[in-house]
Amino acid sequence: MSRNRPGAISLQSGVNRRDLARRAAMLGISASAASALLTTGARAQATPVAATPVGEPIRIGASVSTTGPNGSTGLYLQEGYQLWAAQVNAGGGLLGRPVELTILDDQSEPEIGARNYETLIIEDQVDLILGPFSSGVTLAAVEVTEKHGYPMVAAGGSASEIWESGFTNVFGVISIAQDYFKDIVRSIATAQGYTTAAVIYGDAVFQTASGQGAVAHCEAVGIEVVLEESYPQDATDVSDLLARVRDLGPDMVIGGSYLPDSMLIVRQAKEVGLNPKLYAFSVGAALPDFRETLGADADYVLAPSMWEPGISTDGNQAFVDAFEAMHGREPAYQAALAYGGCQVLERAVTDTGDLDHEKLSAALAGLMMQTILPGEYRVDATGRQIGHIPLAIQWQDGEKVLVAPDDLATGEQTLPTPTGDERG
Repeated sequence: MSRNRPGAISLQSGVNRRDLARRAAMLGISASAASALLTTGARAQATPVAATPVGEPIRIGASVSTTGPNGSTGLYLQEGYQLWAAQVNAGGGLLGRPVELTILDDQSEPEIGARNYETLIIEDQVDLILGPFSSGVTLAAVEVTEKHGYPMVAAGGSASEIWESGFTNVFGVISIAQDYFKDIVRSIATAQGYTTAAVIYGDAVFQTASGQGAVAHCEAVGIEVVLEESYPQDATDVSDLLARVRDLGPDMVIGGSYLPDSMLIVRQAKEVGLNPKLYAFSVGAALPDFRETLGADADYVLAPSMWEPGISTDGNQAFVDAFEAMHGREPAYQAALAYGGCQVLERAVTDTGDLDHEKLSAALAGLMMQTILPGEYRVDATGRQIGHIPLAIQWQDGEKVLVAPDDLATGEQTLPTPTGDERG
């Protein structure tokens, strides 16, 4: 069995002082931060002392994009997985056994992701697997995990194609990508009286799914899509496309994007003088990195979000506190998706009392539960998530404001967007 792979962590500790200091050193954090993983963690039990996990570790593997175009976003997913594993071990383990988490980097490439899962299953002989980041890598990975009969909790993939391909052991955590822009189009844009939109998106699986979903939602409420066009997912110049959008003068520009292309579009739109009343981008624009990189140019941009730090879900604030203690930064929603997915897998394992893959698939198919994510975990017959509630945020004066849905909103959207010159 392969050992000591880069990115693998093995947390096999209890909660006494000596173990706490050893665990803190292993994680590269302070003892007080390590203590927070147990005492303020979202899964902390009523009693602060847990038994030390014993026996053979439960080996859990995942492939995550920590380099390549999606590396900065995928890193949040990895950090969410790591927090959960640390808390499980601090709290007595899973089925009383320590968890050993092995994470391999797929470099944002679906083919590498698929090979990583072959390695994890065949060479490392992991007991369980967790899903990768991005719908494209997820689709490639599920081909492998289905072949070997492993259930996958897909925390980082959301394109509906994942659940329309006949797979029987993949279970979604969040709303499908095609519905990411639902509230922005159907609630916010219609309330503003906007009637035209240009929808552009990268040609990767998720980008296409979210962009085409936006088109469908526009058409459903009578908003004319004056341009729908894709661009290469690794594009470094979309100025010609944006100039054509400018000449059409749509009320809205909607982008099916990741972080690099969402920032590219904002920068180059300003350069070519594209000034719609509403900008909205998937994934990238909801990340703290978006504002940190773009500064004031991020303001007024809307984005779908699958979770936010301030929502009032069970254990959410404790999760935020523990994540910041362990990783030294605020979690993006991808970290929460990873953690919420692990909560689901943990419940399935504890409910069945077993690591048998068929039993776990059956449990995941029928499970309904609250996690730190908005809504609830609940899937349909294909494994597609139907209980999660997607959110929408807007950047305002350097802060994210939750603007939809109405019953969860913490503020009002500010529209129309000033021109690039007006924003400075």
